[in-house]
Amino acid sequence: MAKPLALTSGEPAGIGPDIAIAAWLKRRELRVPPFYLLADPDCIARRANALGMKIDIAEIGGTEAACQAFADALPVLSIGQRATAKPGVPDDTSAAAAIASIRRAVSDVVAGKATAVVTNPIAKSVLYRAGFRHPGHTEFLAELANPGGEPPQPVMMLWSPALAVVPVTIHVALRDAVTELSSDLIVSTARIVVADLKARFAVAKPRLAIAGLNPHAGEEGTLGHEEQTLIAPAIEALRRDGIEVLGPLKNKEE
Repeated sequence: MAKPLALTSGEPAGIGPDIAIAAWLKRRELRVPPFYLLADPDCIARRANALGMKIDIAEIGGTEAACQAFADALPVLSIGQRATAKPGVPDDTSAAAAIASIRRAVSDVVAGKATAVVTNPIAKSVLYRAGFRHPGHTEFLAELANPGGEPPQPVMMLWSPALAVVPVTIHVALRDAVTELSSDLIVSTARIVVADLKARFAVAKPRLAIAGLNPHAGEEGTLGHEEQTLIAPAIEALRRDGIEVLGPLKNKEE
């Protein structure tokens, strides 16, 4: 890999630092590609000490030093924000440190200095208390990726070698998810998924399965009508695009 991955710190009081340290320690065993961590170096050193893990930390001044340092030390690029929180106890420095880490990671990728952003878990409640206005990581990343312009529609994929799952609504309460669901949203989400499966995952002919919303996919309207009024029209529109799609699918009877 010519350029390293940019790994965010996540919530400093959470498991992000632990994950970063563990990933670096297993870099050879798991063939982990070179990455650098965007964090407060002192915070990472304290966490490694608390975990009883002996690591060398290389404080790098730029991404170009990350790949060279990675073999012998965990490269950490300072975000210019102190993170003083203890494990499990976020404090007043947590939100600023987490947000600064994400901002810098995206900036490095957009500038061509890093290959991709890898995010550690954030504590949304901590960010909300500090005035964070985005529902989650996904929406924040969409805005950062297109500064000054209209943010693209963010789409979140939960991926495994056997199955990739994409929620149509994200980061909303369950009662609001039903209200926000529309044929247009299903169609736009599915088109983005198909395009990226082809371009980024080398899936030449993606197949989509769209789940029903109601129990048993509404049982032809007796348990809800969204399958008929929202999901079925979206599926027909996608098929007219030449996309292979099944649905609305119902849960299996026990």
